[in-house]
Amino acid sequence: MTDPISDFLTRLRNASKARLDECIAPHSMLKENVASILKTEGYVADYSNGTDAQGHKTLVVKMKYVDGAPAITGLKRVSTPGRRLYYRYTEIPRVLNGLGIGILSTSKGLMKDADCRRNKAGGELICNVW
Repeated sequence: MTDPISDFLTRLRNASKARLDECIAPHSMLKENVASILKTEGYVADYSNGTDAQGHKTLVVKMKYVDGAPAITGLKRVSTPGRRLYYRYTEIPRVLNGLGIGILSTSKGLMKDADCRRNKAGGELICNVW
């Protein structure tokens, strides 16, 4: 697998469209931090760590639905392994005029776009969620 973050985002997108209760993905700290941001912003209900049948660590994300509709209506990977996109804090694009969030990898850790502007930290734009 060349892009595990893209795989994780695709699993989340597919689980929300299929209206599954939970989404299971291989664990990594970056994926856990993305799930943490999605939880604090209200896009997923909860996340936890688990293990699969072979003993590998997994990340279990409980999906959130509002009146039967998925809380995640759109999820797009922006920076890819073949095309990294870095932004200064003044140049970070707004997602749907502020209705969505962008997740950035900065020198201060993973942050949403509003926090990057507030803390004056730029970085690599990982994905947009709305």
